[in-house]
Order: sequence, then structure tokens, then C-alpha cells
Amino acid sequence: MTASPETIVPDSEHRGLIARLPRVPRDLAMLARFDRPIGWWLLFWPCAWGVWLTGAGAQLAVVAWLLLGAIAMRGAGCVYNDLVDADLDRQVARTATRPVASGRVSRKLAWGWLLALCLVGLAVLLQLRFEARIVALASLAPVAAYPFMKRITWWPQAWLGLVFSWGLLVGWTQLRWDHWEVLAAMYAGAVCWVIGYDTIYALQDREDDALVGIRSSALRLGERVRGGVGLFYGAAVALWALAFWLLRPDWIALLTLLPAALHLLWQVATLDPADADNPLARFRSNRVAGALVAVACFVVGNA
Repeated sequence: MTASPETIVPDSEHRGLIARLPRVPRDLAMLARFDRPIGWWLLFWPCAWGVWLTGAGAQLAVVAWLLLGAIAMRGAGCVYNDLVDADLDRQVARTATRPVASGRVSRKLAWGWLLALCLVGLAVLLQLRFEARIVALASLAPVAAYPFMKRITWWPQAWLGLVFSWGLLVGWTQLRWDHWEVLAAMYAGAVCWVIGYDTIYALQDREDDALVGIRSSALRLGERVRGGVGLFYGAAVALWALAFWLLRPDWIALLTLLPAALHLLWQVATLDPADADNPLARFRSNRVAGALVAVACFVVGNA
């Protein structure tokens, strides 16, 4: 079986794998964005940062549970987002073929799929200690509000930053309950990182978003988008450096952030908003940026 343009969206990463599934499982997989793993990588990396920066060692079991949670809850978030945004999605070329917007998946089936993914998230939640459970549950309100942000603010990417960085809080509170100044600086840096990379992602939809009234940081920044992304990335690195310094006041520790900083600088220097493929490639490369920050957190936390 081969994929058709109506069933596989342009930014799918696993076209062949998803295309081999029967129609309904394929549509459900696409509804949860399983064909685009970049989303759960970006949700997972802050979780790993929180765990590894605590100095509690590798904690592979905790990290594995958080990875499963990131996959399930990112999928659940996408299903919820598509249910809320179905009318808007039909008006944007890149999203018009999404399963709910196109009618391939009924709203009833989508809600059932959302429940199933949330049950996986519940199983992960039960593996956490009480304090981390409370922190994780506190994310539900900002997650539920996110799809509406593009209707009321030019900066929905900032709200996404709050949501996609939340795993950092969960990972940290799973293992320790102190040094809030470190956690605050690290979280603020993560939010700036998300604003930067999601602004890059939003470049793909600028024309359609403007036509249908969807707001985004990419539209707000206009011709200054590269400088804006650079500013947010610079703030992210500075805040991460502050977090490292507060935890371990050693200039050597700050050098661990150099690879991530250079990678983000490369993204900004090579970003071409006019190229159809360039922004998506730069956006996807943030899985590497997240991994580089994770290595830095592990070294600083456990050296």
C-alpha cells in the first residue's frame, strides 16, 4: 500500500511505516502524530533535563517512564488540539488533510482515542511520587487552554513553551524538592527555547494563518523573525547557564552548554524563511539541541 497526498501530510517522517497500516489505525496514528516523532522528542528532553540535573544519576527507569509519558501525552494533546481546531484546520493547506478535519476519523472515535492515550499517561503518573504527580496534574489546565491561544494572542508559542517545558518540573520534583532558583532558571530557559523553535515551525503556515486569522509569533515578528528567534535562543542559553551556575558555580560547568549554543547559532545563521523546506529542517534539528542540553545537564548534575 502506498501513501496518498490526502492521507500523509508533507511533514510526516515515517511515510512508509504509517502507510503500511490499515486505514483506521493509520488515521489514528496520524491523529496522534506518531508519524512525526519530533514532537515527543521535544516534550521528552526537558523531562530528562530535570532528572539528570538533580545529580541522582542516570535514573534510567524514571527516564523510560517519562519517555513513555511524553509519547502518550503528546499524542493525546494532538488529538485534543485537532478536535478543537477542526474548523480552522480545514482552512490551512498543511492541516486540511488531518484525520478529524478531513472527516476520515469521526469526533466520537477521536475522543475514544484521546481517552486511551490518557490512560497510558495515567499509568505513567502512578509511577511517580506524590509531589511529582501533583506537578504533572497541574499541567492539565495550560494544556487544555493551549489550542485557544492562537485565537487571542500573537504569542501562542509562549503558551506552548509553558506546556512543553512542564516535564522539566516533573523530572526535578520526582527526585528532589529544593533549589527552586535552579529549576526556575532552567524552566524559563526551556520556555524561551520552545518559543524559538516553534516560531521556526510556524513559518510554514504564515500565509494561510494570515488569511484565516490565526495568530503566531512568526507573523508578529514579520521580517525580523530570524533576529527574534536568535534573541529567544540567546535568552535560553543565558538562563540555562544561570541555572548551572546557581547549582554549581564553576566556569568549567558552563562550557558544557557550548555545543548546544553552537547548534542553536547554526539554526539561526542558516534559517531561510523563504525556503519551503528550510524551516522544517531547522525545527526538527532541535531534537539534537535537546540531546546536547541533556548531556550538559547530566555532566553538571553528576560530575
